[in-house]
Amino acid sequence: MIELRPFDRLGGADHGWLNTKHHFSFADYYDPDRLHWGNLRVWNDDEIAPDTGFPLHPHRDMEIITYVREGAITHQDDQGNRGRTEAGDVQVMSAGTGIRHSEYNMEKGLTKIFQIWIIPEERGGAPRWAAQPFPKGERAGRFVTLASGRKGDEDALMIRADARLVAATIKAGDSATYAADPGRHLYLVTARGAVEVNGTRLGERDGAAIRDEAAVTVKALDDAEVILVDAA
Repeated sequence: MIELRPFDRLGGADHGWLNTKHHFSFADYYDPDRLHWGNLRVWNDDEIAPDTGFPLHPHRDMEIITYVREGAITHQDDQGNRGRTEAGDVQVMSAGTGIRHSEYNMEKGLTKIFQIWIIPEERGGAPRWAAQPFPKGERAGRFVTLASGRKGDEDALMIRADARLVAATIKAGDSATYAADPGRHLYLVTARGAVEVNGTRLGERDGAAIRDEAAVTVKALDDAEVILVDAA
């Protein structure tokens, strides 16, 4: 089962400094059929203007992953963490018992991110933040795990959820395949280019909710970059 969610039909808002699209119900956008996908709760496609961003605000009991598509995001929180994450790299934040953080675009141009929230397996725990650059060549033509709470993914950034985030860059005409365990909820978004996912066409920034597929084969129609969350 593959349910296409075209970018131009997503909810969202343009706040001037922030142009955002929501794959799931979020803020003023509500769709009872798009509350979550398994334990995947939020997937926002955010464009942040230069010298602006999200001021200090709180979270708790949520695993928050930021995938930077373009530009860079600068993080700061009340736990003493500060860092800058560039395009193609990932930062993760376990809100746990509570954390206050800010996310700013301190660059000269637009910053584009995917902000992904996953419901943790257990409430509480000490808040934490981490970021990691990933060699881009390692994900060429295949899926590479960038963040995960599943066994066997110890080299990825850790999250406290039964989920993993993987990414692949695929040259036009080539394919990459992700094997899924039974019963999992997969959600795939094309960050760049157009692709076919098990024969279903996705344009740039389209989403696809996928279930009951033993494997997901992504064929690139253009040079493409795809992000996939494998959720419980």
